[in-house]
Amino acid sequence: MSEPIPLVDSDSSDTSQGQDLRLVNDRDTRAQRKPSDSVSRLELTKKEREITTEQAKLEKMGQACSVILECIGEDPSREGLLKTPERWAKALLFMTQGYQQTSKELLNGAIFAEDHHEMVVVRDIDIHSLCEHHMVPFTGRVHIGYIPNGKILGLSKLARIAEMFARRLQVQERLTRQIADAIVEAVNPLGVGVVIECSHFCMVMRGVQKVGATTVTSSVRGAFESNSKTRAEFFSIIQGKSLNIV
Repeated sequence: MSEPIPLVDSDSSDTSQGQDLRLVNDRDTRAQRKPSDSVSRLELTKKEREITTEQAKLEKMGQACSVILECIGEDPSREGLLKTPERWAKALLFMTQGYQQTSKELLNGAIFAEDHHEMVVVRDIDIHSLCEHHMVPFTGRVHIGYIPNGKILGLSKLARIAEMFARRLQVQERLTRQIADAIVEAVNPLGVGVVIECSHFCMVMRGVQKVGATTVTSSVRGAFESNSKTRAEFFSIIQGKSLNIV
């Protein structure tokens, strides 16, 4: 005698199948979203860490500024100075943001193949930096010239390179050299010349207090160093009168 066939509740069976189907769909959805979700979480975590680090820096620097204010005889709690430590910290981080930048990031692929073998000069680029000896400003202009060797840089990138190295604690001599070396590394030109003219506030506001003094430094590479005529042409261009461009 055959055993009776167990009765199956059709509603229960449908419900079970529906749940199984939803589980499969949920797994597929999670599998599809997993990579992007992971990337998003990583990016968010990285940003959170950066924000936390930035906040910690500002807090630590602000505390140091309050101590300095007390040491010079000021009252950090008076109205005009309540937010000074935070403002000072933010300002100093801005003025030294070059530590967080690299030439590769700034260039951002703005290097182009071009059969041009004559001198390219960008002059009178404003720069502002901080003397590493006294942490007071020195400001002035930088003139940059180079002779391409099959590749040229976007013109604004010359200014950005100068700005990146200037936004660090510096001495003018090293700053001049770093700009020249960065251009050599970027496009391997036939030659590079960099001249910086600056007024140093460590000589104006303190020490010898000579308001009119200007410091000039130069750094040359390749043809600018080996060929006196090339070097002379570069110095003639940057020292010449402003061109009348119609």
